[in-house]
Amino acid sequence: MTKQDRTVFRQAAKPQAEGLSADEVALRIDGHLTNLVTNPSSRSAWDIIRSNVLTLFNAIVAASFLLLMLLGQWRDALFGFAAVSNALIGVVQEYKAKKSLDNLAVLTSPRARVIRGGVVQEIGVESVVLDDILVLCAGDQAPADAVVIDETGLEVDESLLTGESDAVQKGVGTEVLSGSSIVTGQGRARVIRVGAQSYASRLTAEAKRFSLVQSEIRQALNRILRWITFALVPIMAIVINGQMQGQGGWQQAIATGSWQTASIGAVASVIAMIPLGLVLMTSVAFAVGAVRLARQKVLIQELAAVEGLARVDVLCLDKTGTLTAGGIVFDSAHDFGEPPPPGWERVLGWFGADPNGNATARCLQAGFRDDGTLLPLSSVPFSSARKWSAVSFPSGTSVAGTWLLGAPEIVLAAGTAAADRALGAASVLAATGLRTLVLAHSGVAASGLDGDEAALPPVPAHVVLLTFREKVRPDAAQTLSYFSDQGVKVKIISGDDPRTVAAVAREVGVVSDGGFDARQLPQDPEELADIMERQTVFGRVTPAQKKEMVQALQRRGHVVAMTGDGVNDALALKESDLGIAMDSAAAATKAVSRLVLLDGRFDRLPNVVAEGRRVIANIERVSMLFLTKTAYAVLLSVTFGALLWGFPFLPRQLSATDGITIGIPAFFLALMPNATRYQAGFLKRSLSFAIPAGLIICLAVLSINALSLAGGYGTGTTVRTMSVVVLTLIALWVLVVLSRPLNVWRVLIIGAMYVALTIIVTVPPIQEFFDLTPFAGEHLAAPAAIAFLGCVATEFLFRHHRRRMKAVLAAPS
Repeated sequence: MTKQDRTVFRQAAKPQAEGLSADEVALRIDGHLTNLVTNPSSRSAWDIIRSNVLTLFNAIVAASFLLLMLLGQWRDALFGFAAVSNALIGVVQEYKAKKSLDNLAVLTSPRARVIRGGVVQEIGVESVVLDDILVLCAGDQAPADAVVIDETGLEVDESLLTGESDAVQKGVGTEVLSGSSIVTGQGRARVIRVGAQSYASRLTAEAKRFSLVQSEIRQALNRILRWITFALVPIMAIVINGQMQGQGGWQQAIATGSWQTASIGAVASVIAMIPLGLVLMTSVAFAVGAVRLARQKVLIQELAAVEGLARVDVLCLDKTGTLTAGGIVFDSAHDFGEPPPPGWERVLGWFGADPNGNATARCLQAGFRDDGTLLPLSSVPFSSARKWSAVSFPSGTSVAGTWLLGAPEIVLAAGTAAADRALGAASVLAATGLRTLVLAHSGVAASGLDGDEAALPPVPAHVVLLTFREKVRPDAAQTLSYFSDQGVKVKIISGDDPRTVAAVAREVGVVSDGGFDARQLPQDPEELADIMERQTVFGRVTPAQKKEMVQALQRRGHVVAMTGDGVNDALALKESDLGIAMDSAAAATKAVSRLVLLDGRFDRLPNVVAEGRRVIANIERVSMLFLTKTAYAVLLSVTFGALLWGFPFLPRQLSATDGITIGIPAFFLALMPNATRYQAGFLKRSLSFAIPAGLIICLAVLSINALSLAGGYGTGTTVRTMSVVVLTLIALWVLVVLSRPLNVWRVLIIGAMYVALTIIVTVPPIQEFFDLTPFAGEHLAAPAAIAFLGCVATEFLFRHHRRRMKAVLAAPS
């Protein structure tokens, strides 16, 4: 609907105190001016299936599988199960992320109260229309953006939207934003923005932008799969031609039917190049990590997030709800050397126990006890408009007179020496980030204090200054100390006053110079990035600025984690490399987060770091196994195809060697403890070992086949058997070196794999299944010698690679 159409609606029916009529509501519903939001995520279920299933990579695997099934070689088609598992895992992960975004909602209130036709009605929030008159009471959540038309002590909590923890007074003509909560008072407000135009919906729409967590492991694996996919077609052409030529040429192979044997060899070479198990093993490692963290009350909403905190080097923390537990606590009383009148502690106890007191007054119960004997003549509850509360006690009692509790600048009249001294002290305390109230006393006992029009008694004198601070989570300081020790920089970001944020930062051990006011942040991205590098504590930060601050850090190469609980944090959480929501977070914030601390314990994060490190270190170890196999498979395919030699393995034989040298041991290695600290460059390190190791295995297999062709070592099944033995023995030594440091469990796993190889090549039924032949004595020497030389070369490679990696990691960046 256009802006002009909206103006016509406004002119057609100016809402009065009785609200909209049924016809006016119907007119707006027809014009789609309702609070119904239809804002799906950017990816449909079909998009997810298509991107994970309908790929060239999967098409080649599927065609190979179908070809073998048509040829009746089901034993050689076992790789199909791994391919299906990979596709299913990808679809499930992305679909779960999509569902979380589709279910994202800022508004949690199920009903709204409106005036229509002069009658108050309760309706669903989606049924609210433009120009409706909302009735707002304490405990309600505003369903749409509205302008206050009348109010009585209306105060609104906008912390979920802005990050400011203080309640905001709303007078006539001010806006109440959708998603904010009514703290005290009541009022009526006319709806000015609905649906997708409301503040909460705009935040939600941006947060719903689909994205997967930034995962170095997943990106590296996807890059490898892309490289292999691009290389498959030309390599397949070389391999197929080599296989056909090895059967006497295309014409003879087709005429004699030997093309079937050539096809099986071609499929074997193609499937060997694809690290099907690596994606599956990575997902399993992530899933097990997620289960382990779930036992510690940490919900992983996307599996790859397990590695996130292990890579993070900057942790951005929202103050309210993250470092602080919500609410404030009594800090101290300051009397400045002048003895206060007797009974002031009892009066503070009364204020703390007053059922009409606000949250700040109730904090006094921690420091002052109410004995229940004080009976006031009258009292005035606190309100944001007055900024003070009062109680009057009759003469003849130890606390006779009127006592006031409120803001020093309101309660105390400047001009007298005592008042000026108290106001100066209050200003100094406030500059440290503490909240200050003054307890003042007047000798006049007033009996008519009740009512909204109550006035201050004449010339009250200050008694004590009271300071309050936010309640800091008991685990915050220890957790931040841990991150400091791990080299992770901390940035504290809040919508509150910078002085208040700095005070909390000091309490949790973060050094700051008083806090940076975000209203002074530059617009230039590079200047903003410079400030983010230098400063630690920020106050008066808007939701949009939080997102820009995260982006600025990322532009400087940082991996950023962001914690929060309010909707104001949602955009920054979404933009960060790893979003972490507290248990008390808004629904929208939890939906866009990758991790949720279900019990709100900030000290869970070190365990997440440890689990992430275990996963990354183990997957890097396992990836070297898989990539070594991919390297030798590519080299063998190209070499044998170019030489026009028959491929020396059947698919089922490669399934056996994969299981012994990679699949089974990798499963256990991926789940073992590993505290290795994360270092960037996962893919480079893996390939720098895997490619040379693959070359060693390729040369060894090539050597045994060359000797066989030279004569005396058998052909066909015999040379395949020797090739399997040579490949498996060297690949097992790759497993040995990558499993170091060895322990009892790793030795047992490796020993079991050597036993498995022995069983496969010696037990007749298993030999027959895998099409292997028993070794004759004269056929043992050459495979044993070549395998030994390959293992020695692998050992030298590993030692050289380890020294080089240590030197690279030790070098200054």
